[in-house]
Amino acid sequence: MNTIDTIDALEAIYPETPSKAATNKVADRLTPTYRQWIMSSHFCVVSTVGPEGVDGSPRGDDGPVVLEVDEHTLALPDWRGNKRLDTLRNIVRDGRISLMFFVPGSGNVVRVNGTARLTDDAALCARFEHQGKHPRTVTLIAISEVYAQCARAVIRSGLWASGDMSDNLPTIGDIIRDVSNGAFDGEDYDATWAKRAEETMW
Repeated sequence: MNTIDTIDALEAIYPETPSKAATNKVADRLTPTYRQWIMSSHFCVVSTVGPEGVDGSPRGDDGPVVLEVDEHTLALPDWRGNKRLDTLRNIVRDGRISLMFFVPGSGNVVRVNGTARLTDDAALCARFEHQGKHPRTVTLIAISEVYAQCARAVIRSGLWASGDMSDNLPTIGDIIRDVSNGAFDGEDYDATWAKRAEETMW
């Protein structure tokens, strides 16, 4: 199998230059239209990097998933999750970050690249109050680039048009039982998940 291991070899396979639309859509801040788009998103995927490698983490909220601090800065609350802290550990050690924002029904995805830092500032955490609870930390993202991704991947996948395709998927309990060679009680995990999620959502 041939491995492509130089930029020259790569560009020989892809000799085309990006269109003006692909290059002109990049901004270094929240423009009015990018602001409207991102503030309509309740879900994003956060990518970070650290000594152990890369991490991708889904983040969601029942309103805008991030808060605009100013046109160059976003704030992302750390609501309850699995307590692994993979993303947060990476941010503490290597601030590089990328966020991909999704809006149901839209073929477009908006990406923000930048640098991140963590804070437990009480006043900022309080701005995200939900049902009397606050996130323990907030990630502040300094924007270096914001741009819309090409819609082809979402269109090809039928992401929003395919309907519910989850009927034949293994449950998380099934997956953990499989990985643990049967040592984990996946059936009990699945049976108690809905109640546990309801009680620990925030």
